[in-house]
Parts: sequence; C-alpha cells; structure tokens
Amino acid sequence: MRTLINFMSSKFDSYQKRRLRSSYFSVVISIALVLFMVGFLGLVLLKSTQVANHFKEEVVITLFLKNDTSKEQIENLRTSLLKELFTRKIIYISKGDAAKFYAEDLGEDFVNYLGTNPLKNSIDIYLNPGFVTPEKMQEISDKFNKNSFVFEVSYDKPLVTFLTQNIQKVSFWLFAISSFFGLVALILINSSIRLSVYSKRFNIKTMQMVGATKGFIRKPFIWSGVRLGFIGAIISLAGLAAVIYYIDQKIPTLQLVTDYVTLAYLGGGILLIAFIISWLSTFFATQRFLNLQTDELYY
Repeated sequence: MRTLINFMSSKFDSYQKRRLRSSYFSVVISIALVLFMVGFLGLVLLKSTQVANHFKEEVVITLFLKNDTSKEQIENLRTSLLKELFTRKIIYISKGDAAKFYAEDLGEDFVNYLGTNPLKNSIDIYLNPGFVTPEKMQEISDKFNKNSFVFEVSYDKPLVTFLTQNIQKVSFWLFAISSFFGLVALILINSSIRLSVYSKRFNIKTMQMVGATKGFIRKPFIWSGVRLGFIGAIISLAGLAAVIYYIDQKIPTLQLVTDYVTLAYLGGGILLIAFIISWLSTFFATQRFLNLQTDELYY
C-alpha cells in the first residue's frame, strides 16, 4: 500500500513538474514573441525619425546678399550664422562661382553674352531638423529680411509644407500602431505570468497559512517572473538581430548594423519593458491570490 502511495505521489510530482515547465515555456515564448513585435515596431519608429531628419537636413534657406556688402561684412554675417541654434552648416557661394555653376548647367557662358554677372553672392543655410517647419522657417525668413546686408531670402515653401505634413501623418500612425501593440504586449505578458502564478496558488496559500509574510511569499515569484521576462527578452533580441542583419543585407543604405545608438536604444528599451512588465504582472498576480480566501482558490 505504501509503495502504491509513493508511486502515485511521484507520478503526481512528475505531472506537476511537467505542467510547471510547460507553463514556464509558454510564458517565455509569449514574452519573446510580443517583445519581438514591439521591438520591430520600435526599430521602424526610430529609423523613420532618422529618415525624416535626413530629408529635413537637406532643406536650405538661401540668403542673397546686396552687391555693396563688403567681404568683412560677409565674414561677420557668416560668423553670426554659425552661432545660431538653427544652423547645421553654411555654404558661401560667390557670384563668380554661381555663374560657373549656371554656365555648366546651361552649357554656355551667359556672362559673356550679357556682358555682366547679374547673380549675387549668397549663403546657403542648412538647418537642424527641429527647425524645418513652415512656422519656424517663416520666422527665420522674416528675421533675415530685416537684415541690412540681405537682398532676398529664398527657400522652397511647398517642399517644407509637404515634408512637415507627411512626416506628421507617418509619425502619428506609427505611434498609434506602436501604442496599440504595446498595450497588447502588456495584456499578453500579464496574462501569461498570471497563468504561471495561478498554477502555484495553493502553494501561496499554504505558505500564508503557516505565517509567511506577503513580502516573503512574493519575492521568489517576482524574481522568477523577472527571470522569465529576461529570457524572453534575450530570445526576442536574438530574433531582432537576425531580422536587422537580413534587412541590412538587402537595404544597406539604412545602415542598421552600424547604427549603434539606435541598436542601444532598442536593446535597452526591450530589456527595460520586459523587466517592468514582468515585475508588475507578477506582483499584482501574487497579490491577488494572497487576498483570496481558501475556498476561492478553486474558481
């Protein structure tokens, strides 16, 4: 009889261990899949910002200078421009150089034909991305129109408006989609961890009945949840690394593999999300079962 009881007990323990391993496996896979999805969206969001900034950095405001502006005044103006927050870089183009560029494009020397050079000295201002909006560029334009050395300020207003509107639309939808999947990630990871804790609800109540404090009971569960979250995060990062390498081979101009800043943000963000969600989910899941009465554990 005792042998039979011991056999049945060992079978039950083996069954419980298999269920526990299966529960842990499902939690890790759920976390990994969800974090992979969130990480991929995060990568798209980060790279879309860089791509948008790349286009913004190509927008130029050109200051055409008056003919009577001296070299010293031009140099002073260039020095003051370099100190402005909106300036990324400036390029000075003399009227002589401008005439050469136009002659190459036209295929003939129009200066000899006209007998004079009608062009003006100019300064091209390449702006920092944050200043490439219709409102800010208009402010900059108005500022330089009042400058006594400036004959005219020129920039492509339709292009700036087009860029701003489309970047805002893309950013909004990327943020909305990322937020949605972030919420899905929170719900799925929370549900998976709660199922894992649910399988040990009787152990929780037993420990509580023998006098263990809530903090003492919660601690191993929280560390177990965090450990599962960390393993899931590592698996998701491995999957993302493979995807990033594949995309980099197909579209090398994105420079995904060499963009260490983006990769650092992405990896750190995934690990942080995994830690926070698994810690909070485990905390509230154990808290729920700690507050249940014994007869409520069966429902």
